[in-house]
Formats: sequence, C-alpha cells, structure tokens
Amino acid sequence: MASYKIIQIKPIPKFKMKPLSSWPLAARKKIAGVFTDIDDTLTSDGAITPEALKALHDLKAAGLMVIPITGRPVGWSMPFASTWPVNAMVAENGAVALLHNTQNSQVNKIYQQDLTTRTRNYEEMQRIAKRVLQEIPGTVMAQDSNGRETDIAFDHSEFHHLPHAQIQQVLNLLHEQGMTATVSSIHINAWFGDHNKWHGAKWILQELTGRDLNQELDQWIYVGDSTNDQVMFEHFTHSVGVANIRRFENQLTHLPSYIASQARGAGFAEVANALLEARR
Repeated sequence: MASYKIIQIKPIPKFKMKPLSSWPLAARKKIAGVFTDIDDTLTSDGAITPEALKALHDLKAAGLMVIPITGRPVGWSMPFASTWPVNAMVAENGAVALLHNTQNSQVNKIYQQDLTTRTRNYEEMQRIAKRVLQEIPGTVMAQDSNGRETDIAFDHSEFHHLPHAQIQQVLNLLHEQGMTATVSSIHINAWFGDHNKWHGAKWILQELTGRDLNQELDQWIYVGDSTNDQVMFEHFTHSVGVANIRRFENQLTHLPSYIASQARGAGFAEVANALLEARR
C-alpha cells in the first residue's frame, strides 16, 4: 500500500511596507512627476493642510508634474483645480479631468465617456442609489453628491458612520447591479465603466504630454491612503502610503512600497521633502 506524505503549504506572506526613509536616493532622483490622492492624503477634515499645500508649491517650483486623482466629484474639485499648483486634476475615480486654462482662468472639463453614455448611466445610477437607501438601513448619500456627474457616493466616515457590515452590503448590491465600486477613506463610490484611478492616470498623462505612463513608471510616484488607492499601489513602481493607511492595511491586497512616518498632509510633505532632497 502506497504511503503519502502530507505537505503543508504555507500562505505566501504579504510583503511589508518599508519606511519612506529607506527609499533609495538613486530612485528618487529619477522621479519627474507625482500622482496623489486627495482626501486624508493631502487633507484633514476635508481641507488641505498647510504642509501639503506648501509641498505642492515646492514640487511644482522644482519642475515636477503634480496631478491629484480623486474619487471626489467634479463640482467639489473645480475650485481646487483652478487654485492649487497642479498640472491637472482627475476627479470621480478617473472619469473626468479638470484642466486650468491660465489664459482665461477657466477650468475645462474632459471626459472618458461620451455625453450619451454619461446621460444613460446617470439615470440608471439614480435608480440604484434609491434602492440602496431603501434596502440597506443607515445608508446616506455623500454630501457632495450634487456635484457628481459620472458616479454615485455614499458616506461611511465623512459626516456619517456606516459599520463595516453595512458597507459590505452596499458593495454587494452595487456589484449585483453591474457597477464598479470602491471604498475610499470617507465614501463608497460606484459607477458604470471599467475606468479607475489607474486608467485615469494613464489617460491624463497621454492628454497632457502624449506620453505612455506604462513606459515611464520609474519616473513617477503615487501617494495614497486607502483601499481605492490599491489599484495604483499595484501598478506603480514607486508608491507611498501616508501613515494613516494603517487603518486599511488588513483590507489591502496590494500595499504601497513605502510608508511615511506621518499622517495625511504631513505625510505628503514628507514625501515631497524626500523628492526635493534628491534634487539638491
């Protein structure tokens, strides 16, 4: 009778985030541009921190491209796209880009979807949003919903607390309806289409420069803080989580390469200082 040896296969451990201080100087010297999340990466309680705003100015002055990419809506993002020192801003998880025209001080909008598609999707999203509110106790729409054009959002941590179990219920219903859905540090966002922050990053760089982000990933960094940033952590050669990413660490399949020692805007400023130091 044959005998069999039982081999216990251990799960492959998730790699750990390294301290930002260990990011090699040679790698930092190659960086030409920064993509960054906004909420709880540049901001605290919904407002950009003084350290983060100064860091944006310093990066731009040093000649680096700076492009925030966020789940926030077009309406919320417009004032910041015109006043922050950035090359562009991508809103609604990659669906819309905002470009500041310095000649007439206006902000121009460009979309990944055509008007017919956006109109059809908008009507369907409103139907699904009503169903979520009716079927899942405790759900409320995000307070910035009036400014949204290509997605819907439910508040789970900005002004209203939604327990993890209800967050999962919302996600399940949205996915059943054929929507793409992600969880940021404050909202549950959902939309129709395969775009996301990664697609938005590639799209806007192509629009601005004609270049392919895939071909120059060693020249870019992404900074974020939550689960809806992990598609960026997955693709970017260089990525950093500000310290408050620890809140979502156990929920992330793809972690950033490095973690800042400080949270939110102070953590972003720490990243900026690491880049500026490499240019001195």
